[in-house]
Amino acid sequence: MGRFFRIKLHVRRFARRHSWLITSLRTFMIFSAAFGGAYGFIAGSRAERSGYDPHAFAIGASFLFAIACAALATLSIRLRFQRRKLRKIALHNEALADRNWELQEAEGRARSLFESQSDLIVMRDASGAITFANDAYCQMADRPREALIGSRFTFDIIEQGDSALEQSGTRVHDQKVKSPLGPRWIAWREGFVRSDAGQPAELQCVGRDVTDRTETERALAEARDQADAASRAKSRFLAMASHEIRTPLNGIIGMSGLLFDTSLTPEQTTYVRAIKTSGDALASLIEELLDYSKIEAGKIDLEQRPFALVALIEDITELLAPRAQAKKLEIAAYVDERLPQQVVGDAARLRQVLLNLAGNAIKFTATGGVALIVEPGIWPDEISFLVRDTGIGIAPDARDRIFREFEQADARIARNYGGTGLGLSISDRIVKRMGGRIALESRPGAGSTFEVAIPLPASESDEAKAFPAPELDGQSVMLVAPQSIETSLIARRLERWGAQTCLASDRAVAEALLPERVWHAVLIDRALGHDAVEGLAEAARAHARERIVMFTPATRQELQPSSALTGYLVKPLRAVSLAARLSATPEIAAPALASDAMTEATDLPAAAVGTPARGLAVLVAEDNEINALLIRSLLSRLGHHAVITTNGQAALESWLAAKSAGTPYDLVLMDIQMPELDGIETAKRIRANELAGRRTPILALTANTLVEDRYACFEAGMDGFLIKPLDRDKLAEALSGLVAARHIAA
Repeated sequence: MGRFFRIKLHVRRFARRHSWLITSLRTFMIFSAAFGGAYGFIAGSRAERSGYDPHAFAIGASFLFAIACAALATLSIRLRFQRRKLRKIALHNEALADRNWELQEAEGRARSLFESQSDLIVMRDASGAITFANDAYCQMADRPREALIGSRFTFDIIEQGDSALEQSGTRVHDQKVKSPLGPRWIAWREGFVRSDAGQPAELQCVGRDVTDRTETERALAEARDQADAASRAKSRFLAMASHEIRTPLNGIIGMSGLLFDTSLTPEQTTYVRAIKTSGDALASLIEELLDYSKIEAGKIDLEQRPFALVALIEDITELLAPRAQAKKLEIAAYVDERLPQQVVGDAARLRQVLLNLAGNAIKFTATGGVALIVEPGIWPDEISFLVRDTGIGIAPDARDRIFREFEQADARIARNYGGTGLGLSISDRIVKRMGGRIALESRPGAGSTFEVAIPLPASESDEAKAFPAPELDGQSVMLVAPQSIETSLIARRLERWGAQTCLASDRAVAEALLPERVWHAVLIDRALGHDAVEGLAEAARAHARERIVMFTPATRQELQPSSALTGYLVKPLRAVSLAARLSATPEIAAPALASDAMTEATDLPAAAVGTPARGLAVLVAEDNEINALLIRSLLSRLGHHAVITTNGQAALESWLAAKSAGTPYDLVLMDIQMPELDGIETAKRIRANELAGRRTPILALTANTLVEDRYACFEAGMDGFLIKPLDRDKLAEALSGLVAARHIAA
C-alpha cells in the first residue's frame, strides 16, 4: 500500500511538472475512443448481416445518453466541490501569504532592531562560529559584519568577573575586554536558542556596556573602605584620647574625694566640691562622646537578659533624687501593677536612656517636679516609659531638632543650661536600636513629657516575686502634703490598692477632716514643717491607726523622735516600703530614727559598713604615679594592703615571687596600657603559670570602654573591669565579695 501511494505521488508530481504532455495525451485518448466508437458503429450498421433494428438502436442510444447525462451530472457535482475547495485553498493561501508577509516584515524589524541595539548581540553555532552580529558588536570589535560572520572572533579579556547560572539556564557574567575605546566592562547574558525547526540550537550572547556602573560601584566600594578605615581610626583615636584624658581625670576625681575626707575649712570644702563637680562633668562628657562614637560606628551591642523592672525604675529615681532635692524639686516613680516583675532586655541601655531623660527634666525644671511613670504600651509586650516634668517646655519648631546631634532647643538654653546636645540624639538611636520609639509632647512654659515605648517581653523564669499589696479595700487613707507630682502618684498607688484616698494640702484642712471617719493611716509630708507634722500626729492619735511622716534624706537630721508617729518613709518612696509600712502592726511608740538608720545600713555592702579584720593583699600594676597613689590610698582606707608596680614585667615578677614564698596575692588590679609588658600579656602569663595552682582574681584597670577591649581582657583570663575614673564605692563593692569568700574559705 505504501509503495502504491509513493508511485501515485510520483505520477502526480510528474503530471504537475508536465501538464502540456498530460493534456495532449488525454485529448488523443478521447479523440481515439470517440472516433473508434463512431466508426465501428457506422460500419457495423451498414453491413448486410448487421441486423439493424431502429427500435433497439433508439433504446441503446437512449440508454447511452442517460449514462452520459449521469456522468455529466456527476462530473458537474464534482467540479462544484472542486471549485469550493479551490476557493477555500485560495483564501487559505491568501492568509498564508499575508502571514508570510507579516513574518517577513517582523523578521526585518527584529533584525533591524537587533542590528541597531546599543547592546552587543552575537550568535554562534555549535563550533563557535559567528552566525549573526549586530552593529554594536561590529563597532566594538572594529570589524565589518562580513568579516565576522563565519569566524570565531572573541574579544581580548583583561579581567574575568564572577559568573552565575540562572534557573532558566542563562549564564550571567562580567568581563573586562579591550576595545577601540579602551578597556570596557561588558555584562553578558548567554543562552541557547533555536532559530529554525530541525536546526541545531545556537548560543545567543547579549552584552551590555556597564563600565560606568562598574567604575561607580568600585569607587563606592573604595570610598566605603576608606570610610570604614576612617571610622576605625576615629575609634582608635577616641579610645586613645579617652585613655589619656581619663588617666589624669582619675587622679583629679579620686584625689578630690580623698581630700573631702580630711579636715577642711568651709571655703576649702567649696573649692574641693567645685573640683569634683567639674571632674564628674568632664567624665560625663567623655562618656557621651564615646557612646556617640560607638553608635556612629554601629558597635553598640544590646544584651537580652532578665531584670527586675520596678527595682530599675526606683533605683533611677533614688540616684537622681539628690540632684532634684538640691533644686527643691519633687521626683517620684510609678510602675503599673499590671506589668510583669521581670522583663527581658538590655537594662543598662534602658537605664542610660531614662537617666538622660530624667536628668534633662531636672536640669530644665526650676519649680515643681519630675515623674517617671511606667505603664503597658499599646502593643503586646510593649512597655511605655513616661518622663514628665513641669519645666520650661519646648517650642513646636524645636521638637524634631533636639533629637539631632549637637542640637538644642535654642541658643539661650545652650548658654543658660550648657550641655553638648548629644544626650537626646544618643537616647533616640538607642531606643530605635532596641526596636522602640521615642515621642515628645510639650508646651512652652507648661513642661514636657517624653514617652519611650520599647518591646520588653516578660521573663519566662520570673524569679522576682511581687511584694504583697496591703489590704486597703474600704480603708481610708489621708495624705497630707503640698500639691506635687509625688503626691499625685502616691494617691494613685493607694487607690490601685483599694484605699479611699483623701488629699489635704495644709494642716487646718487635715485636722478638720480627721473626726469625720476612722482612718487606716495618715501620711504627712515633712515639707509642711516641724510644727505641722507634730500637731497633725498628735491630733491623729485618736483617729488613725498609722501615723507616718515622709521626709527626704537631707531633712533626716531635722527630725526628732516622736511618740505620736508610728513610722517613717524616705522620699522618693519605694512601693515595697510603702506597702510594708501600711501593712505593719501598729506600734505604741514610733521606732527611733537611729534604728531605721541601722536597718538601712544593713542593705549596704559589707565593705561600706566597716573594714574587715584582716585586709586583702592586692598587687597593683599602674604606671601612672598619681593613679597609683590614689589606688594605694583607697585600698588603705578600706583596710587592704597594696603593693605597687609600674609595669607589667615588674608585676609578673612580684606575683611569681609571692607565689614562690607561699604568700600569694588575693587580688591583682591590672592597668591595660603599661610599658615593657602590657596588662593583656601580663594576665596571659599569670594564667599560664597557675595552671595547676590557685587562681588569682584579676581586675582590669582601664580607661577604654570599647567592646573589643573588654573581649580582649576576658580572652586574656581577667575576671572583671574597673573603669577609670576609679570610684571608691565600686572598688569597695568589688573587694567585698573577695573578703567574704576568703572568710568563708577560712
